[in-house]
Amino acid sequence: MIDSKNSNTTNQSTVAAFAILEEMAGHSENVRVTDIAATLGMPRARVFRYLQTLMHLGYVVQDPLTDRYRLTLKLFHLGQAIADGTQLTSVARPIMAALRDTVGQTVTLSIPEDAGMRVIEIVRVETPVQIVTKPGAVLSLYASAQGKIALAWGDPKYRAQIEAAFAADEVALQGRDMAWLDGEIAHARETGWAVAPEETLPGVNAISAPILDRDGNLAATITIVGSVLHIAPDPAAHFITSVLRAAREISTDLGLLEYPV
Repeated sequence: MIDSKNSNTTNQSTVAAFAILEEMAGHSENVRVTDIAATLGMPRARVFRYLQTLMHLGYVVQDPLTDRYRLTLKLFHLGQAIADGTQLTSVARPIMAALRDTVGQTVTLSIPEDAGMRVIEIVRVETPVQIVTKPGAVLSLYASAQGKIALAWGDPKYRAQIEAAFAADEVALQGRDMAWLDGEIAHARETGWAVAPEETLPGVNAISAPILDRDGNLAATITIVGSVLHIAPDPAAHFITSVLRAAREISTDLGLLEYPV
């Protein structure tokens, strides 16, 4: 829901437009006006007006057969242009490509946010089963390999946030409890890697490791993603050593003197 408490210092139209864009970015399929309005707590007519403006600007298109909306690649290209100028992505890309070629699986780069782990780069491998995650997608802190790394290596507020949400029945840990999640966090902290078999997507597993900045703080995660047929819940040693080597290499290039695992 849109927060209007700072209406005196923020442009509410801009806030609403960005909220709509962010909501649409989280969907892999075209979305209806009513769905966006319900999620954001905005009047349907208001959402419709913003969508028309975003269409005029080239950020959104409407399917004439279903009247549903989706984002165009304009926003992606804008983000890509920004990413091209950042040290993290420029350092990570060649290492991600080398990791993909080594393990034969898709590799992603994600950064921590309060809402979860945002995917900012994907280096795909051509396989019969394609990973449908897109750049810009936000993955759960409690049901993704990337999220478990953030809980283990990132700001302590992330775990407190999940614990509060769990206590309020706002999230369901797929039938598991905080004790299970704390075990996953402890494992990720001790070993430097985490997995999430079929927790984010059915039939898909991921193994993730932390990328640390020069001060040793979590900057991002690098993750190998593939079918559970290839990446088992207890991953093969070459997946573990490969993702840790890539994470260590990126961290070193960012200025970290000694990778802790």
